Amino acid sequence: MALPAPQRITVPGSTRPETTLSVHDTGGPGEAVVLLHGWPDRATLWEPQAEVLAAAGYRVVVPDLRGFGESDRPEGTEHYRMKALRADVLGVADALGIDRFALAGHDWGAVLGWTLTLASDRVTRYAAFSVGNPAAFATAGFGQKAMSWYMLWFQFPGVAEEVLPAHDWQFLRAWAQASFPEGHPLPGQQIADLSRPGALTASLEWYRANVDSATFVATEIPQVPPIRVPVLGVWSDGDMALTEGQMRRSSEFVEDFRFALVEGAGHWIPQEAPEEAGRLLLEFLRGR
Repeated sequence: MALPAPQRITVPGSTRPETTLSVHDTGGPGEAVVLLHGWPDRATLWEPQAEVLAAAGYRVVVPDLRGFGESDRPEGTEHYRMKALRADVLGVADALGIDRFALAGHDWGAVLGWTLTLASDRVTRYAAFSVGNPAAFATAGFGQKAMSWYMLWFQFPGVAEEVLPAHDWQFLRAWAQASFPEGHPLPGQQIADLSRPGALTASLEWYRANVDSATFVATEIPQVPPIRVPVLGVWSDGDMALTEGQMRRSSEFVEDFRFALVEGAGHWIPQEAPEEAGRLLLEFLRGR
């Protein structure tokens, strides 16, 4: 089952200019589950898991986040700060008449999910794929910082915009997409999306708005309140950008944390291990 046709939702309370998001909603009377993709993806990243959850009776809501997919791509770094991104998710929930919801996120969607779970009491439980709690990530050590080198590179406007598309996206294919088997559709979808006018810059604004190069190497553990709802942290042993430690140490900042290891998959767990990701999500939502 493919995702249902998207609807256009203009998000109230968002930054100006108004931002309209493309949102897939399976409908149904069951508990709502919101799935957030990361860089450089769109809602269809979660298509296999949305099918599993919808078949189990859940109402699944999957937006193209701002800057991605068919959603608006406002110009200006200020429009991609975490406060605006959180307002987008809550604005979508409001527009669909959803009060409280379970949440899952991958990559930047996971970062957004962590901050939303901290900032709002509307999240009932949270599944983070690949990226651990921001405090655990910030203090994960030199190994993680070395793997995150690209976050600093992305800070320079125009540089990644020139290098990434060169020679038919050769660098992106060799660096980020190397774990995909030949013929997998996701790399082609990512490149097609990034090739649209303004799309690559819009996607990079997530890094430029929310990564502070001055504090990139943290020397003290950030003081953040504990997360009190249940959290599942999922990490894959073929991830080229994230260490196991930054996910496991998330337990220090969550009262009810469980860790799941996906073996043999790269960074894009929902697409590289779709059945395992669907099983983990369903069991977690059912409280197992």
